[in-house]
Amino acid sequence: MALITQLNIEKKVSSKESKKLLFPFILVTSLFFFWGFVHNLDPILIPHLRKAFNLTDLESSLIDSSVFIAYFIMALPAGYIMRKYGYKSGIMIGLILFGIGSILFVPAANSLQYIYFLGALFIIACGLTFLETAANPYVTILGPSETATKRLNFSQSFNGLAAFIAPAYIGPMILSGKNLTQTQMDVMAPAELHAYVLEEAASVKMPYLILGLIILAVAVVFYFTNMPDVKDEDKEGADGASFAGALKSKRLRWGILAQFFYVGAQVCVASFFIKMATTSAGLDEGTAAKYLGFFGLTFMLGRFAGTFFMQYIKPGKLLIIYSIITILLSITAMIGTGILVVYTLIAIAFFMSIMFPTIFSMGIDGLGHNTKIGSSLIVMSIVGGALLPPVLGFISDVTGNIQNGYVVPLICFSVILLFAFNGYKTNKA
Repeated sequence: MALITQLNIEKKVSSKESKKLLFPFILVTSLFFFWGFVHNLDPILIPHLRKAFNLTDLESSLIDSSVFIAYFIMALPAGYIMRKYGYKSGIMIGLILFGIGSILFVPAANSLQYIYFLGALFIIACGLTFLETAANPYVTILGPSETATKRLNFSQSFNGLAAFIAPAYIGPMILSGKNLTQTQMDVMAPAELHAYVLEEAASVKMPYLILGLIILAVAVVFYFTNMPDVKDEDKEGADGASFAGALKSKRLRWGILAQFFYVGAQVCVASFFIKMATTSAGLDEGTAAKYLGFFGLTFMLGRFAGTFFMQYIKPGKLLIIYSIITILLSITAMIGTGILVVYTLIAIAFFMSIMFPTIFSMGIDGLGHNTKIGSSLIVMSIVGGALLPPVLGFISDVTGNIQNGYVVPLICFSVILLFAFNGYKTNKA
């Protein structure tokens, strides 16, 4: 009788604890949607600003570089602040930077200077660095450790939802559908050309202004919400967190490498999607943007499907299967023609959807008090999104064929396959 009473008490405590974690979990999951939303506006910005400022593929890829270089620069400071002051402090800083950077799109558009757009994107990305450094490991501790990977994939699924909504509904607000050739622009009067560039640049102001205000409102909600937190004390010795201790983990070292190449692959495929659709499949800009929305929808469905499959297939094994499929699809994207290329890229979105959260959770698994440091190091590896798209853009400019550049994602998915094999063998050992 006493045992039954004790079990009932434990069950009530567990239920009460789950309810206590539910609202913080919902709030943190919303962050995945918001940073997914702004990230998936970048593939719209790239062709839009390429057209407005007459950029090459390499120059337009600097949009990705300005975003993802921030991850490399800010990941360690973000990790330090969260070790010192906790996850909530990191999230608050991230939301404020995110909101300010979004609002700065208004003066950037008024200036008609490409460099100011890059600066605003850099500030947004500094905020996203704090959010991703905090939210990814935070979700893994808001519940049982044995379901951490499935929980993270579920939260990341809302990142996929944003990948559908941003291009499908906000893309048409930004893309004007006007595509002037260089010859047409050369014969325009200076005043007429100025008006054209001003109109193209101005279309981004309202979406980013509204986004910035929403993000700052979310920051207020976080401020007044009681969030469970874990802080690391500043201490040395065997019990203290350290970079050297974290990097002793072979799993983490592989995770850093794999995440570098995964983010590079994702950004390459998404950012040049419209260019591939308009050149390889002959679609117009508006239709290509709609297909980009399907790309995002497929990415979202892939996340939910992956979370479901992980109930029956171990994450490491599923990552092996998906890596092999994305390698084959990348080859198809390089040699395919017509609408097949577009459908191939959409299929890649489905099978690469689980990669980021799966690599992340596998990489920080077992780090204990070094988890925040490991999280910072994996977030730093997102710099792959800054370095690899320019390589694809360079190959495209030099060869005159954007499809040749897709050798970059092919190499990236091959590295992820090696990580998956290594992680799966470690789990079985």
